[in-house]
Amino acid sequence: MPSRRAFLALAGGAVLAGGGAALSAGALSAGGLDHAGDGGGGEAFATPLAIPPLAEGRVAGGVRSFRLEARSGLTELVPGVRFRTMGYNGTFLGPTLRAARGERVRVAVSNGLTLPTTAHWHGMCLPAAQDGTPHQPISRGRTWTAEWTIDQPAATLWYHPHPHGQTEGQVVRGLAGLFLVEEAPGGAGSAGLPSEYGVDDVPLILQDVAVASGGRAEGGRVQAPVGRLGNTVLVNGTHQAHFSASTPLVRLRVLNASSARCYNLGLKGGGRLWLVGTDGGLVPEPAALERVLLSPGERAEVLVELASGTDVVLRSFAHDLGMATGDERLGGARDEFDLLRISAPAGAPAGAEVPASLPAPEAAALMAAGLAVGTTVRTFDLGGRSINGAVLAMDRIDLAVPAGAVELWRVANGSDRAHNFHVHGVQFLVRPAAGDHDGAGITARLGWKDTVLVRPGESVDLVVPFGKHADADVPYMYHCHLLWHEDQGMMGQFTVVEPGTGAAAPAPPAAAPHH
Repeated sequence: MPSRRAFLALAGGAVLAGGGAALSAGALSAGGLDHAGDGGGGEAFATPLAIPPLAEGRVAGGVRSFRLEARSGLTELVPGVRFRTMGYNGTFLGPTLRAARGERVRVAVSNGLTLPTTAHWHGMCLPAAQDGTPHQPISRGRTWTAEWTIDQPAATLWYHPHPHGQTEGQVVRGLAGLFLVEEAPGGAGSAGLPSEYGVDDVPLILQDVAVASGGRAEGGRVQAPVGRLGNTVLVNGTHQAHFSASTPLVRLRVLNASSARCYNLGLKGGGRLWLVGTDGGLVPEPAALERVLLSPGERAEVLVELASGTDVVLRSFAHDLGMATGDERLGGARDEFDLLRISAPAGAPAGAEVPASLPAPEAAALMAAGLAVGTTVRTFDLGGRSINGAVLAMDRIDLAVPAGAVELWRVANGSDRAHNFHVHGVQFLVRPAAGDHDGAGITARLGWKDTVLVRPGESVDLVVPFGKHADADVPYMYHCHLLWHEDQGMMGQFTVVEPGTGAAAPAPPAAAPHH
């Protein structure tokens, strides 16, 4: 076993090597996880949860600056098993970046890999030229710098590579990190929510990796209808993770950074999770839910209440992806497994209360605007690996949207596979559907989102307000965030243009310059 010091190497970044919880690879042929070692959380879940280091950058000249370097290496994620990994400022995962609304930020991203990469700021509302898509490649040995002003409410966002056709391979090897947006000083703040990073405000990056029989890192890809599934689950690179809490109320910022696996979060043995935030920020009031389902790319902020001297176990439960029974098994929807044991020490202080309401971003007026008569309605039909019958062409712009517009995007899944739908550069609202009255049904419909699950036969209406960053030459993207589907070209491109300039497709954008 590596030492705790090996888990956290701080040199402007992190090597997050966990003692991963290896589950039998024998079940991988059926797409499932073996359940060895998860029987109760208990003593098996004893590896201290690694916490990604917090990077707050350097402020000079009114700009908060960060530096990231994509690197590769070998990391022992599972006891005795070393993986070929990638990370930012280390060999696996990356530091948590944090900045406030209204701040100007600059992030210099260097490529220390042997292949091209990009750096995409998932969930960030920013100019398309700074978005880190395949149109802003970073060649080996080069540095790309993105700069923008943060203009959105407090939220849990993340960053990851987005090279066309190679996103899955880079993300699953560890190129991912959180980007926390806070309210400006004197703003609405977090309304009494836990906010001490790594103490009562805890990041959880969920990933699955593959371990072959005999304890070898699996280099190949097991393909299910939804994409690549691993048989071993890590939290912040830690296997069978344990978090020792010091407060009776803990805020978990959960990111599904897996390529294809969904996580249906709940507390083992019962109890509720208080959902306080979704992809784009806080919800109007905490919602007590038994389950919170996250598809790849989605985030949720939940509160967990702890009693003195007790343990709770965060677990992923079986769920419904709407596919045929065999595909459900292959897609991991029938798997159940523990993720994290949380302990409250005896004598821990009591009395923390879940807030009755939260300073959520305004939604009612925009929802009404998106549903008003005369609103532009666009339809997106999700096929097996296509959108509206087409796969991505880097030189094709699929649509242009006027800056400042509020549109209704109707996303329908006519295939037999589960998909999700992510839109760059915006946060949207999901129109409530008939029957969304129970906790499980409304989970994905609360608050601001940038990624939403769409099951086979399902249609969702998205109210999408577009920003003021008009650029007829550089597109944003929309795509399935199941990364194998994305790499197969299940993507489209749109530009945001000055109102009144028409929707003619511009010429293909030029590659971003390097320095």
